[in-house]
Amino acid sequence: MSRYDADLRVVGEHGQPLHVVVDIDEERLSLHTADTEIGSWARSEVRINALNDGFHIRVEGDEIVLDLGDEVDADFALAAGLRAGPPLLRRKMSARLRSQ
Repeated sequence: MSRYDADLRVVGEHGQPLHVVVDIDEERLSLHTADTEIGSWARSEVRINALNDGFHIRVEGDEIVLDLGDEVDADFALAAGLRAGPPLLRRKMSARLRSQ
């Protein structure tokens, strides 16, 4: 399982993002704060797309955006099994794959 710190915001809502921890593996995606689980879903229930403003996650009819920062965004994209995204992210993903 891979673990990442992220800022979460709900599409269409304004205000401060919520700091969360994201756990992801081949079977599950889980989001939680320091003391509360926000949700845990089977990967088959979740759609993840990398866009310029972050990772858009659609689950249970809602869409959230995770901002993981430039240091780990390629690692998260690879852990999520993504093959597409903005050009800079794709270059970073390629570099990570080459260095493995």
